[in-house]
Amino acid sequence: MDASSGPQPLRSHHTKTLSGTVRVPGDKSMSHRALILGTLARGTTRIFGLLEGEDVLATADAMRQYGAKIARDEDGTWHVDGVGVGALLEPSEVIDCGNAGTGVRLIMGMAATYPFASTFTGDGSLRKRPMKRVLDPLEEMGAQVLARDGGLLPLTIRGNDTPLPVTYTVPMPSAQVKSAVLLAALSTQGTTTVIEPIPTRDHSERMIKGFGGDLTVVENEDGSRTITVEGGKVLQAQDVTIPADPSSAAFPLVAALIAPNAEVVIKDVMLNPTRTGLIATLQEMGADLTITNRRTEGGEELADITARSSQLKGITVPAERAPSMIDEYPVLAVAASFAEGETHMPGLHELRVKESDRLAAVVDGLTTNGVHSENGEDWLTVTGTPGAVPGGGTVITHLDHRIAMAFLVMGLASQQPVTVDDGRVIATSFPAFGGLMSGLGASFTRLSNHA
Repeated sequence: MDASSGPQPLRSHHTKTLSGTVRVPGDKSMSHRALILGTLARGTTRIFGLLEGEDVLATADAMRQYGAKIARDEDGTWHVDGVGVGALLEPSEVIDCGNAGTGVRLIMGMAATYPFASTFTGDGSLRKRPMKRVLDPLEEMGAQVLARDGGLLPLTIRGNDTPLPVTYTVPMPSAQVKSAVLLAALSTQGTTTVIEPIPTRDHSERMIKGFGGDLTVVENEDGSRTITVEGGKVLQAQDVTIPADPSSAAFPLVAALIAPNAEVVIKDVMLNPTRTGLIATLQEMGADLTITNRRTEGGEELADITARSSQLKGITVPAERAPSMIDEYPVLAVAASFAEGETHMPGLHELRVKESDRLAAVVDGLTTNGVHSENGEDWLTVTGTPGAVPGGGTVITHLDHRIAMAFLVMGLASQQPVTVDDGRVIATSFPAFGGLMSGLGASFTRLSNHA
């Protein structure tokens, strides 16, 4: 994102219809992990379908600092020549992760068990996000941390010569915290155990095993999961195919549901059961969704999803579903704006500490576009007005790509256009969003900074 050019407001307009077949970018979570594990593996890892957004490219730059050689072919295939577990190089520069909360937390985990210093920073949004939840278990493993109050970036981590295996219970549902510990465990001799009371996305576990890591997962009777890693094992380079990101697919999917006379096919969407909460929720709201061509590739289930214009109704979303759709709540709130009745969403505490305070940003965006909502510390209730969402507002994105895309989707079906204050932030996860949506029939207008 080029900060020197200043904000670039973007406006979406009511569309007559949306139609077509698209493939959204590769999954962001898997893209980060493929680059990191490719760096820790011996040999050359080939990655197909890597998300080429700013967040992931920042992780690629970081892996180069740790010694990996990374290049992209003209056909879009990425090659990572890894250094192997235990052989990372000390970075010579500060590692700037941009807006990538996943990237910085996973990289800190990877680096925390090496006997050298790594200094991390990010953009204005990332420097406000809490890191203490990741730093606590890493310090238990012997890492030394020098950070601002509250564990905020910029911060420096220095690993111990002999990192300690730990047994760590994740205090809140967080795939990032879990994954940071698992990555730290790879270069820690002995058995590291992570206990996850509420299961979260399991891409790290699947991919570590795919690279040859000694990792086991036990599903406990109380619904929790116990994950163990035997450290010091050699990882071998792999070919990794990244399926389409369900979090990115959420935007054209919801747009098709709320736009008139719409039918959109989204190809190759990952259907990992820890990521399908939005699909289940929309189906319960009455969404016309058809899932076809189910198959398994690279250990992940994927399928094609056809979404058609639907008459949605409000529901109560189970709180325990939140970890499987935490990034999709902004666009779900937009869908709820067009649903009949109230949609109640509890269990949203994690939204307070994403790229922005997403809960507050969503509420402000709804209010400025004439949608009634109520909220508390960890819940949101949206009162929908089918076919009569006013729109007409300007949404403050707070440098949050998902806030920007969610409210641009609203503008495709609201009575008046919807404007977001800065469309540049979308590039962090979905650089092709504007072109892809326009190809389906969406209408966007770039405005001057003074519009």
